[in-house]
Amino acid sequence: MSNYYYDQQQNNWFSQDSTTQGWAQFDYSQQQQEQPMSYGAAAPTEQQSYYNYGGQMFIPSEQPASKGFEEGYDFENEPPLLEELGINFDHIRQKTLAVLNPLKMASAEVISDQDLAGPLAFCLLFGFSLLLHGKVQFGYIYGIGLVGCVGMYALLNLMAADHTISFTCTASVLGYCLLPMAMLSMFAAVLSLQGIIGYAIATAAVLWCGQSSSKLFTITLAMEGQRLLVAYPCTLLYGVFALLAIF
Repeated sequence: MSNYYYDQQQNNWFSQDSTTQGWAQFDYSQQQQEQPMSYGAAAPTEQQSYYNYGGQMFIPSEQPASKGFEEGYDFENEPPLLEELGINFDHIRQKTLAVLNPLKMASAEVISDQDLAGPLAFCLLFGFSLLLHGKVQFGYIYGIGLVGCVGMYALLNLMAADHTISFTCTASVLGYCLLPMAMLSMFAAVLSLQGIIGYAIATAAVLWCGQSSSKLFTITLAMEGQRLLVAYPCTLLYGVFALLAIF
């Protein structure tokens, strides 16, 4: 048996013999103060950080309110997502009806809407209708359409004195007026248009497209007195698309 025992209250070892002095009488209550390496303010010691903990570890810092909340943005009356993307089904319907009915008028606000969803759909419809003939001519459709849009955009801005038209608006109008050409191509998939009757139907479709596009352009640019001058290049452009549908 060892003659030493440990006193937990005084943190000392003592011998059972009264004449023997305890050894290793180190005071553990006094911790050595180490000076941490700091770059500026001194870092708190381990004991200070332990006893001075305020319970703020898991409380997130306050973030500034967003701009919408500060200005009182009304989220309930926020416009729909399709309208923010520029897709307005009401304007698409009105433009389509204005193209199908040459006598129907449309407002300048509806026509000036730079919508490209409808023209893209009609271009794809025209291309898929050509696939029924065994013709893969999507490149010709987009190539001729791009050249025609650039030419009409430059010509209309030169002819209009008081108003200007954007390139996207020009492409939108020309794309919507391609709908009769898509109908002609679908009709040519059933019956051959290489004859007098077929040429007459194709001519009527070209005049239909030219009349509709010139009507929309003159309403947008307020060029009622120059409608025939606008209809002539439009008719030539849609005549090229008619050649793709017939031959």
